[in-house]
Amino acid sequence: MSASSTLSNPTTPSPRIIELDIEGMTCASCVSRVERKLGKLEGVSASVNLPLESATVTVPAGMSEQQIIDTVKATGYRASVKTSPHRGQDYGSPDTAAADPSAAHPDNGHTDEEHTDTARTDKGHMNHGGTAAALRPRLIVAAVLTVPVFLISMFPALQFPHWGWVAGILALPVVTWSAWPFHRAAAVNARHFASTMDTLVSIGVSAAFLFSAVEIFRDPTMTAHGSAMEGHAPLYFEVSAVVVTFLLLGRYLEAKAKSKAGDALKALLSLGAKEASVLRDGVEVKIPAAELAVDEIFVVRPGEKIATDGVVSDGSSSVDTSLLTGESLPVDVTVGDPVTGATINTSGRLLVRATRVGAETTLAQMGKLVSAAQAGKAPIARLADRISAVFVPIVLVIAVLTFVLWMVFNGDLQSAFTAAVAVLIIACPCALGLATPVGLLTGTGRAAQLGILIKGPQVLEDTRTVDTIVLDKTGTVTEGKLSVLDVIALAQVSDADVLRFAGSVESYSEHPIAQAIVEYARAQSALPSAEDFSSSPGGGVRARIEGHTVLAGRAAWLEENDVEISAPDHAALLAQQQRGTTAIWVAIDGRAAGLIALRDTIKAGSGSAIANLKEMGLRPILLTGDNASVAAEVAAAVGIDPADVFADVLPEGKVEAVRKLQAEGATVAMAGDGVNDAPALAQADLGIAMGSGTDVAIEAADLTVMGNDLGQVVTAIALARKTLGTIKTNLFWAFFYNAIGIPVAALGLLNPMIAGAAMAASSVLVVANSLRLRRFAS
Repeated sequence: MSASSTLSNPTTPSPRIIELDIEGMTCASCVSRVERKLGKLEGVSASVNLPLESATVTVPAGMSEQQIIDTVKATGYRASVKTSPHRGQDYGSPDTAAADPSAAHPDNGHTDEEHTDTARTDKGHMNHGGTAAALRPRLIVAAVLTVPVFLISMFPALQFPHWGWVAGILALPVVTWSAWPFHRAAAVNARHFASTMDTLVSIGVSAAFLFSAVEIFRDPTMTAHGSAMEGHAPLYFEVSAVVVTFLLLGRYLEAKAKSKAGDALKALLSLGAKEASVLRDGVEVKIPAAELAVDEIFVVRPGEKIATDGVVSDGSSSVDTSLLTGESLPVDVTVGDPVTGATINTSGRLLVRATRVGAETTLAQMGKLVSAAQAGKAPIARLADRISAVFVPIVLVIAVLTFVLWMVFNGDLQSAFTAAVAVLIIACPCALGLATPVGLLTGTGRAAQLGILIKGPQVLEDTRTVDTIVLDKTGTVTEGKLSVLDVIALAQVSDADVLRFAGSVESYSEHPIAQAIVEYARAQSALPSAEDFSSSPGGGVRARIEGHTVLAGRAAWLEENDVEISAPDHAALLAQQQRGTTAIWVAIDGRAAGLIALRDTIKAGSGSAIANLKEMGLRPILLTGDNASVAAEVAAAVGIDPADVFADVLPEGKVEAVRKLQAEGATVAMAGDGVNDAPALAQADLGIAMGSGTDVAIEAADLTVMGNDLGQVVTAIALARKTLGTIKTNLFWAFFYNAIGIPVAALGLLNPMIAGAAMAASSVLVVANSLRLRRFAS
């Protein structure tokens, strides 16, 4: 249903989206449980993100936010409605907590005092297992106490009379206070008849410690003789302490590493200017940039950031747009040119009229798109979600079976116990939960740094399957800035009059060709005024000028208006087309009066970009409304096969061209920048908008490159594919780790201490692999 029909029909209100912060999730099982619980509400669907500790919930009209929060609480977690950075807040302010993807909450394993302390010290959504600041003291205590426990237990030469009691006393704070986050989260989940990774850890650690405590209380003299006793005492104090220490170390390193994954978005959101110099009654007044209003005039001196999106009203300069576009060359601007907030004025003084402020600015919209992409869930993540939903209960069953089977076939209590504990410790599904969202977070953040916006995680899948890319010629492959090359008079009219009449009739048109003609004509002479102006999209324009009916446009447009084109006139047109120019007809009083030849220049990097697209397995197609000769010349210059050129395509024909390719079995990407490209961008399997284009085109696209270089399209596709590849690698190793680790542990071939280290390392490995995307180069 369209937006307009929805507004006009109050009986069918549309659903709305609620964004939540969720505290206490520690693994993929937590994510699955929250999504499943919310999904049981009628009309509700939810996508929960583990590393961001957030959820995007679609709810029907009439359902309150409190109902959603209460449902999450009933699942065993705490929730609150997120203060969205797009609700009128300024993305340019680094102090906006909601705009910071690291605005954090501690997990279920923290006390109220820790919540307060954590909020002060380290706000990081990325730290789903606890913030680094909160985990540090627990890790330090665990490490200090675990070292002597391990040394005493494992090296007979260091053992002394009743060393077992000392080991137990030293291990007690480790398995209680240091391991408290695991125990508390497990208890909360148990109250709701659920289990997560914390359940496995808590049971395993507690079992190892309690088994040892029972054994030493049953025989207090078990270690009375120090190292002189025969064999190893059946005590596992060192196992419980070492496992807790390794897991805390893993979570600490994981928290530190994941905080870097959100750095790119945090850097993006902090780019905006903090202050603006506004002209009020001719006097400059310094105000916070967030207080700027639309149509206010503000001053930008050399070296200053432009406070918000606007249009230059006075002055000329060069603007460094690299912060947003990734392109290093400054862009020249003068009166009437648009400028973007957060870019840097490098030379002259500018007066700028604000056109968009606050949440409407380009920087804010970039932040919104990146945040939405990071909070989303790629289809590939659903596999991990389905597995994690049943994973923990299955592991508990496997651990029990391992213990029973060892007792039945071996009869050795120690071996049975060790194998069962190792199964519990090794089988952490945490890496599964991190595999997709951390990769997505890092990839989209890096893309934002390179001036690339990925609208959602589905786009990653789309880039993998695309095999054909349709390139709009003007503004994508070429500069899109036409210039008049020649004026050819055909009738008893001078070149000057042809140009003067053409400039006058085209002055009422916004088409790039019209603007080029008008600019050139005005430089030659003053233009007469026109009356009764009318235009036909894709055809041409007409008006009354000095008593004459003047038309300018395509040959078909002239023929529609009963203007005959003679054979010599056609020959003149063909001669211009063979030169590789775009020729526009000018007719006066029903007779072809002349031609105006224009030429566009090919962008410097288009040839190499198209070569790179071919190397990536994509078939480039050139699409243009220009004639076949011009299109063929451009195609030859950039390396596109003549058979892959669609010329003389009207605006409405672009959609048909994409549909035709799709009907032939191609999976099509489309790159364009104009309003007339928007339908084709929406029709394509993957729409790519050039950021120098219109808002309509950008809105219709799946990927947006903020610059105007075709090379950025190559970078965008390559980075999207690299991100998807990283996510797949993460998932493979997470699955492989569990598939191999659990059987090895069940067979008694894995010490629980090594299992703990391996489990902690798996999560760190997944995060570290994702962080490699931060070094992706264009």
